Amino acid sequence: MTLSGRIALVTGASQGIGRACALRLAAGGAAVAVAARNQEKLNELVQQITSTGGKAAAFPMDVAEEDQIKPGFKAALAHFGKIDILVNNAGITRDQLVMRMKRADWDAVLNTNLTSAYLCTQQVMSSMLKQRWGRIVNITSVFGQMGQAGQANYASSKAGLIGLTMAIAREVGSRNITCNAVAPGFIETSMTSVLGEDFKQMAVKNIPLGRVGSPEDVAGAVAFLASDEASYITGHVLSVNGGMLMG
Repeated sequence: MTLSGRIALVTGASQGIGRACALRLAAGGAAVAVAARNQEKLNELVQQITSTGGKAAAFPMDVAEEDQIKPGFKAALAHFGKIDILVNNAGITRDQLVMRMKRADWDAVLNTNLTSAYLCTQQVMSSMLKQRWGRIVNITSVFGQMGQAGQANYASSKAGLIGLTMAIAREVGSRNITCNAVAPGFIETSMTSVLGEDFKQMAVKNIPLGRVGSPEDVAGAVAFLASDEASYITGHVLSVNGGMLMG
């Protein structure tokens, strides 16, 4: 499953799932543009990739800010010449019961998790259409499929990503561009590390495989959907949740 000669851009690449995706795509032979807010962590990631013979470059940006997305993608396209693979991974949480949720927390989550994916996709579409090849992979969530108390904003943003995925897949399929989503379940990241041990143990009881997932579990699914082996898969939501939600 080679990605040799491909150029990938991963948002939210400084840690967790995004970082694992960047490393996996680079291991598959792709050159990787890594984007996130934290310049220092991006530089460390680039160093890790290049030290093993891979190609990578950092493009700091806050995808919640449209005026940072456009110049960031322009710089990446100027550096690499094209973007074949886009992984819309950047995401945040601002948890609260819906009756108490502040509008600012709703807007922040929707802007970062959903609107950014639409804006980032726009930036690569022209390049993909011209070369008649492209892979767009959106990182959604099991909670975008089943909901979660206290996460109305997060669940809505991730459900919206699923709809966006299917709409894009229908729009660009004739140009050999696929758009798919990966829906992780309970994954061990900094976002979930703040949860109490009792909550984690309760969650594992609802996972048939009996363990929490790793960022690498998700990255493997992303790499597959980005490859030629997945050329006849589009508009699909690939669940990586240990059986937490089936069907």
